[in-house]
Amino acid sequence: MNALKTTFFLTLLTVLLVFAGKALGGNQGMVLAFGFALVMNGVSYWFSDKIVLKMYRAQPVTEADAPQLYNIVADLAMRAKMPMPKVYLIDNPTPNAFATGRNPNHAAVAVTTGIMRILNREELTGVLAHELSHVRHRDILISTVAATVAGAISMIANMAQWAMIFGGFGGRSDDREGGDERIRGDRHDYPGADRGDAHTDGGLPFQGI
Repeated sequence: MNALKTTFFLTLLTVLLVFAGKALGGNQGMVLAFGFALVMNGVSYWFSDKIVLKMYRAQPVTEADAPQLYNIVADLAMRAKMPMPKVYLIDNPTPNAFATGRNPNHAAVAVTTGIMRILNREELTGVLAHELSHVRHRDILISTVAATVAGAISMIANMAQWAMIFGGFGGRSDDREGGDERIRGDRHDYPGADRGDAHTDGGLPFQGI
């Protein structure tokens, strides 16, 4: 079921970007947007965990670096019959912990120094067990892809706003020019138009008395 949700969000992301590309750049924009969507889908699926860890400046730790944290994660992974995830530590006083990764074979667990200070071993075990359950059920991948879709929607809205400021979505200026040409062409159809005595209201020649 979660795999189906992931597929849905990735497809939605592609459709949104292709539609925006078509609206803003015509057929060429649509092709470019489709290529961009493929790149975003690949990044969302394969590198979401690395991006998140990089954003938090998380540092990998070994059993020698943080024995209690490492042993808790190892014990939980063994109970859940999951591969041992990578363990990261974030130097931040704010208490926080999260797990990331597209599947149990590519999972990572990160905690801040703040949560390590305020929780005892039993409490930290409960927090990490909850986070690892998300990885086991692939909830993290879905939320990451959903966040990517939300970001794409925001980007499309900003693009549309700037497009409207600088002349709309294209094609309107051509329509206006074509309309002006038709007006000028129609004006010459009236008698006396070449003499410049066309009436401004109806285009009928003014008959002087």
